[in-house]
Amino acid sequence: MGPLLLVLLLALILFGAGFALEILWWVAVIVLVFWVLGFLIRPATGGGGRGRWYRW
Repeated sequence: MGPLLLVLLLALILFGAGFALEILWWVAVIVLVFWVLGFLIRPATGGGGRGRWYRW
């Protein structure tokens, strides 16, 4: 009975990790899209040039 519970626990842990990694991939894709859009849609600065969309 003990080994069966260990296998079931391992399966649940791996399923949870796979689900979490799937969500992290989608979050990374969304951040990448916003990052690219930020470079494409930059506001113009006072001197007529293109400004940075970030503040660092």
